[in-house]
Amino acid sequence: DTQAALADLIALADQLAQVAQIIAVRGNLGMNRQIFFAGLGGFDNHEELLVRHASLMTTLDEAVGAFVTTLEQRGVLGDVTVFTESEFNRTANPNANNGTDHAWGGHHLVLGGAVNGGVYGTFPTLELQGPDDASDRGNWIPTTGLDQYAATLAQWFDVPPADLNTIFPNLANFSPRT
Repeated sequence: DTQAALADLIALADQLAQVAQIIAVRGNLGMNRQIFFAGLGGFDNHEELLVRHASLMTTLDEAVGAFVTTLEQRGVLGDVTVFTESEFNRTANPNANNGTDHAWGGHHLVLGGAVNGGVYGTFPTLELQGPDDASDRGNWIPTTGLDQYAATLAQWFDVPPADLNTIFPNLANFSPRT
């Protein structure tokens, strides 16, 4: 629905505009490191996934694109890291409602002037019941753990490497740790 997509875009863009304003005055506030959360819901697509997902990704692209442009114009993109986070992914095959069901092994975006760009991990073989499917529905086995992702971000916040295993107890199961 076009009106819902426009409302989502405005809501996310407004959240990111507020974040950009706070970043612009961070020195006056005495802040060195801050974490902001901006949310975009609607990804729980048990029905009509293709139409809804395309709209959500367009919304994400436009809002984050405008945010990054603002950060570039203000000369602070190198001081900001933007990342996506979700606790689950979707199965690869559709259900009876042209949607998908809950799964794991999703992809995330990390961007910013200080980010060492590239693809981390390995994309799965997109084959149902294939070598990277933990089931028969496209429940992909991840090659990079959430703990590795979070530990990398934690180091950017000056968490000592010696403390990472305490904060992320599953980190010992992954190599490299970050």
